[in-house]
Amino acid sequence: MIESSTEPTFPLKEHLGFTIQRGEGSACVSLELDERHHNPNAVAHGAVAFTLMDTAMGAAVMTVVTEGSTCATIELHTRFHRGASTGTLTAEATVMTAGKRIVQLEARTLDEDGRLVASATGSFAVVAPRPPAATS
Repeated sequence: MIESSTEPTFPLKEHLGFTIQRGEGSACVSLELDERHHNPNAVAHGAVAFTLMDTAMGAAVMTVVTEGSTCATIELHTRFHRGASTGTLTAEATVMTAGKRIVQLEARTLDEDGRLVASATGSFAVVAPRPPAATS
C-alpha cells in the first residue's frame, strides 16, 4: 500500500482522524480509537467501522477508474462481528469486479489484534468526468 501525499482531505477524515493508503484495486483506512468514536456504552459506534469501510471502498475504486472520474456508493451491506473500544481499527477494501459503470467490492474492519470487527460488500457507481463547458 502507498500513502499518497495527494490524498484528498475532507472534514469527516479530519474529524475522525483516519489515514488512507491505496494499492492497485485496494485501499486501507486506519484510525486510533478514542472517546470521540465511542457510543454511550464506551464502544466504538458502528458508524465508525462503516465509515472506514465505505471510505476504503471508495479509495479502492479510485485506483481502477479513468483519470478524472469519481465514484459514489450505491449500496453497502454491513455485518458487525464484535465491538472494539481501544487501539487501532483498520478497514481493508478490495475490488472484486470493475466495470465501466459499476465496481463491486469487499471490505473488512479489523482491530489491532487482527480480529474481525465488521465486514461489508458494496457497489459503487463510476461517475465519468464531465466534458469541459463550451466557451463562447
